Amino acid sequence: MLNYTKPKIVWKLNNQLGESPIWVKKLSSIFFVDIKRKKFFQYNVKNKIKKIFKVDKEIGFIAHRKNFEFIMGLKNEIRIINLKTKKIIKSIEVKDYRYNRINDGKVDCEGNVWFGTMDENERGINSGSLFCLNNKNRLIKIDKNYITPNGPAFINKNQFYFTDSKKKIIYKIKHNNFKITQKKIFKKFNKNLKMTPDGMTLDKFENLWVCFFRGFCVKVYNKYAKQIYNIDFPVKNITSCTFGDKDLDKLYFTTARKSMSTFELKKYHLSGSLFSVDLNKIYD
Repeated sequence: MLNYTKPKIVWKLNNQLGESPIWVKKLSSIFFVDIKRKKFFQYNVKNKIKKIFKVDKEIGFIAHRKNFEFIMGLKNEIRIINLKTKKIIKSIEVKDYRYNRINDGKVDCEGNVWFGTMDENERGINSGSLFCLNNKNRLIKIDKNYITPNGPAFINKNQFYFTDSKKKIIYKIKHNNFKITQKKIFKKFNKNLKMTPDGMTLDKFENLWVCFFRGFCVKVYNKYAKQIYNIDFPVKNITSCTFGDKDLDKLYFTTARKSMSTFELKKYHLSGSLFSVDLNKIYD
């Protein structure tokens, strides 16, 4: 059984498209982004200090490799920076469909950065791709024909989950030396559902925590794609999540105000904020 507290607000924000929360143990901090407002954020769980950083392009994700080295997905560029000195270590152009932008991305256990691209005008076209920037900073195009890619969530160094939110499909992908050896549907949702699967993460039991845009909830699926838990939220659009804190016993969730009406924004006024859920015991 899953024991948890109700979602509580950590940082009240008006993020248009909050995304990409990560836990950086060395800095005792949660980092996350607002894609549309061209910002990323740092919340220190120890001293509660909050910092906001501005960038010059839409930022699809932020990731961490080592020390103060961070990787940002900025529209059509991967930018590696030293957060302490603010110096750019490397800038890499991502050559893809002309009107694409970088969306969600994460670093695997070997320091490779996996991320997706999508049509920046959200026209529902299959222009999106899956890329990997390996730990030698070589950019590799892995796959194509995505509409709205999100994730990944890594099972191990050769296997991960990856979502196409628009198609409402979560894939399970295997690769060998950055070449896909198997790609199958892990979970396919009814196209008539208003809510769509968004960002996700895995717990230590390989259960997949999936955030739902327009869904007011986060759902947990076991490795057989069976739903085992549901957590309701007081906001409409939950975009992504990560485990954090000293014992990794807390989940942090980003949310968004995008595509909400004036009435909805008033009713769900905490939309765009950072939330957390305390896990007293993940599973008995």
